[in-house]
Parts: sequence; structure tokens; C-alpha cells
Amino acid sequence: MVRLLIASRSLLACTLLALLFCGCAAVGPNYRAPEAKVPSQWSAPLPHGGSAEKLSDWWQQFEDPVMTRLQHASESDSPTLAAAWGNIEIARATLAGARSGAAPAVNAGASVVRSGQQKARSVTTRSGSVDASWELDLFGRVRRNVESADSQLQARRNDWHGARVSLAAEVATNYMGYRACGLLVDTYEQELVSIRQTTQATESLVRAGLSPSTDSALAHATEASTTSTLLEQRAQCELLVKSLANLTGLQEAELRQLLASGRSSIPDAPGLTMDRVPAQVVRQRPDVASRERDLAAASAAIGVAEADLYPSVKLAGSIGVSASGGNSLNSWSFGPSLSLPLFDGGARHAVVASARGVYEVTYAQWRDAVRNAVTEVEKSLVQLDKAGKRATQAERAAQEYRRYLTGAEEQRRAGTIGLLEFEIARRQALAAEIELISLQLERVVDWIAVYKALGGDWDSDASETPPLSRAP
Repeated sequence: MVRLLIASRSLLACTLLALLFCGCAAVGPNYRAPEAKVPSQWSAPLPHGGSAEKLSDWWQQFEDPVMTRLQHASESDSPTLAAAWGNIEIARATLAGARSGAAPAVNAGASVVRSGQQKARSVTTRSGSVDASWELDLFGRVRRNVESADSQLQARRNDWHGARVSLAAEVATNYMGYRACGLLVDTYEQELVSIRQTTQATESLVRAGLSPSTDSALAHATEASTTSTLLEQRAQCELLVKSLANLTGLQEAELRQLLASGRSSIPDAPGLTMDRVPAQVVRQRPDVASRERDLAAASAAIGVAEADLYPSVKLAGSIGVSASGGNSLNSWSFGPSLSLPLFDGGARHAVVASARGVYEVTYAQWRDAVRNAVTEVEKSLVQLDKAGKRATQAERAAQEYRRYLTGAEEQRRAGTIGLLEFEIARRQALAAEIELISLQLERVVDWIAVYKALGGDWDSDASETPPLSRAP
């Protein structure tokens, strides 16, 4: 009875001691998110006439079901997204492991042993035990470890969202390129028809002695050059199909059928309402948010390393029972153990210094991400402004060349100009159309770049959906 009372008092004292120690503050820096030093306003000209106030509504305003289907296919079967999701699962498991450090560890064991000696009866010994231990989080090592793991999980989630934004933009860019490529092939084919007619007319003039033979050589050279350009353009279309097949995971036959079912023109990019200042854009970018969470994790890791500089206390206890030959023996033990780091040759301090170095590196990476985000937006706005102005002039030029070609057709029917003059006018009009198609593509691609630079439709509170294609 006396022993039981003493054991109870010891247990109570250790429990009170544990509660007292658990109230200790965690060592290491208390993290505060740094403030991004960015301009108050954009320097580049801002687009006007935007209709999409939210980035999440932007893709729908293209009203292109083929592009939407390609984006959905890419998201459901992307190795890049699958890898990003795997990193989320790794971070989630790491967080669960870190949280387990705050709980006691309990193990049980049992054994049955049959033994004997010569001329002696054999004996069966049965034993069982339950052991428990709990390391007190005196200086916040476990708490800082959980803090670091949780920040890493948030960072990996942001990486996944950033990969989604990049993938959607890449699919759209390749799709727009394919649509423009088809238009360019059609235009080059028309140009080649015109050049061949010019070549035939030139040869007739040369045979009649009305033109020098050098005119025929020039005509054939022009035909060969345009044929080469057409072949190159067709190859570019094939390469874009291969890229889309790689991005979406669709079989090429299915992909070609899907592309053939859609429009042949370049979809107009809906404008975006550009009302965000640089500081808002920086907060919207998933890559910047990911680097900031990495920085928070690095800060907490300093606390984990510093906690190892201080003593640690562990509470341990066990209950055991053993029975042999009709006799039984019960045993128990309980008590704290203290570990003091007296000398390790500077190893623990080196770990702290390393953790602080990692923090400095991560902080520099965060600053670099902020600068790159602002620069990327500024550059995309400059490119968009340039493409818009050039497209306006190209549209005007194409309209004027169409009028010029219409006049040339009337003159040819009236007999005031010959075939050669008419074909020259037609090729000039076709060249203007080629320039217009190229600039229309450039403008829509620049809009996609602006969408991506603004952070896309990323939302830090949005839920994550695992990819359909997972490892077996």
C-alpha cells in the first residue's frame, strides 16, 4: 500500500512537471511574412475595354469548346500535375509525421518460451509487457517542426495551382498557334497558285521574245522559295499537333478529329479588366505564394535546430507480467529521464547556422520571385500594347490591299492591265493577309501571357482535385 501511494505521488508530480514544461515558449524566430517592395503602379500601358473581371471567367469567354476540351484533357492526364500532386501527398505525410511527435509512443510485446534440461521437466515461460514514452516539447521542437511541415504543404499546394495555370496557358498557346498555322497554310497555297500563274505567263513572254530569260529564272526562283515556305508552314502545323498530343495525352487520331470539328479562325481573346496594382498581383501569383511559404518553413526549421541546443525530458513507463511453472511475476516502472547536450564538438550549433543559411537563401529566392513577377507583368503588358497597335495597322493595311486587289480585278477585266500586274497585286494582298494573321496570333498569345503573368485563376482557398491518371 505504501509503495502504491509513493508511485501515485510520483506520477502526479511528473504529470504536473510535464504540464509546466509544456507551457514553455518555442525557441527560434517567430515568423512574419515579409512585405514585398514593389512599385505602387504599373509603368507599362494598361489594356482597356476588358470584359472579364475575374481571371476564372476568362477561358469561358473564348467560347471555344475545342480549346476547353483540350484543357480539360491536359489537366486530367498531365504528368506534370501528377508529379505536383505527388509532392502534395509527400508534404501531407511529412506533416502527419511531425504531428505524431507530440503524442506518446506506446509499444506492446509478448513472448512464449519453452525450455528444459536433461532429466528435468520442461518449463513454459510466458511474458507480456506494455511500454510507453513521451518526450516533452519543452522548447518547441515539435511545434516548430509541425509549423515547418504545414508551411511546406501549403507551398506544394501553391506549386500545384501554378502548374495548372502554366499548363492551361501552354495548351491555349499551342492551340492558337495551330489555328493560325492552318490559316497561313491556306494563304501560302493561294500565293503559290498566283506565283505559278505568273511563272507560266512569264515563260510565254520569254518564248515570244517579249521578256528576257532572266525574268523566267526569277519567276521559278520565287515559286521555289514560296513552295519551301509552304512546306515549312505545313511542318509547323504537324509539330503543333504533336505538342498538343503530348500536352493532352490524347491519341493523335482523336486529337486531329477534335481539331477538325472546331472553327478554322483564331478565336478573339477577351480583354481583362486590369485594375490590380503590383502588390495585389504579387499576392495573386502562386509561385510567389509558394516561395513565401517555403520561407515560413525555413524560419520554423531554425527553431527546430535551436531546440536541440537545450535539454530534453522524456517520461517513460512500463508494465510487465511473466509466468513460468505456475509462478507469476508482475513488474512496473515509471519516471522521467533528462538529456543534457554538454559537448558535441559544435555539431548542433553548425545545424543552427545551416538552418539560418537556408533561410537566407530562401528569402533571396522569394525576393527574386517577387521581382520576376512584376517584370513578367510589365513585359507582357508592353508586348500586348505593341501587338494591339500593330494588329490595328495590319488590319487597315489588309483592308486597303483588298480594295487595291478589287480595283486590279476590274482593270484586268477591262483589259487595262495584264496577268502579271494582276498577280502582283494579288500577292501583295496575300502578303498583307499573312501579316495580319501573324499579328492576330501574336496578340492573342500576348493576352494569354498577361493572364499567366497575373497568376491565372489561382485561388489559395480553392480545393485541390487529384489527377485522374495516378501511379498503379
